[in-house]
Amino acid sequence: MSNHRVASRYAKSILELALEKGNLEEVHADFQKLSAIEKANKELGFLLKNPVVTSDKKLKVLKALFVDSAQKMTMTFFEIISRKNREAILVDVAQEFENQYNKYKSIQVAQLTTTFPIDSKLREEFVKIVKEISGLKTVILEEKVNPNLIGGFILKVNDRQLDESLSSKLRILKSEFLQNHYESKI
Repeated sequence: MSNHRVASRYAKSILELALEKGNLEEVHADFQKLSAIEKANKELGFLLKNPVVTSDKKLKVLKALFVDSAQKMTMTFFEIISRKNREAILVDVAQEFENQYNKYKSIQVAQLTTTFPIDSKLREEFVKIVKEISGLKTVILEEKVNPNLIGGFILKVNDRQLDESLSSKLRILKSEFLQNHYESKI
C-alpha cells in the first residue's frame, strides 16, 4: 500500500477520534506544529525515515519536541505509530490531517504568486474568485512574491492553475515566433 493511502487512513482515524472526543482543534494544532518543525528542520523528516534509528529513539525525540504542549491523544497516536514502526509516514499523516481538517471545516487553501505584495482590496478580489471556483465558504490565501513573473499573477486552487503572468505570456509568444508560418516548407 502506498504511503499516501496509509497516511490518509491514519489521518482519517485520528480526525474522527478527535471529533468524537471533542478536541479537534488541539490535535490540529499538534499536527500543525509537527509540520512546522519539519519544514524548519528537515533533519526531523530524515530522522523519522531513517531505518537505522530505532523506534524508541524516534519516539523519545517526538516526546521531547512535544513535552508540554501536545494533547494526550496526539502523544498516544505517536506511540501507536512508533509501536508499528511507521514513523516514516508521520509527516505525511500530518499533511493529510491538514487536508482532511480543511475539508471538514470547508476551508479552501489557494496559492497566489504576484510580483508585489497585494493590498486588502486585491486580496478580497482574489478571495472572491477562489470562493467562486471552489464553492467553499472560507478561503486561506497563501501569498508569495516572485519578481520573475514580470507582471500579473498565478493563482493555484487545488489542481487548477490560472496563470496570468507576463513571463508565461512572453514564453508563449516566443514559441509562436519560433514557428515561421509564412515560410514555405519545400
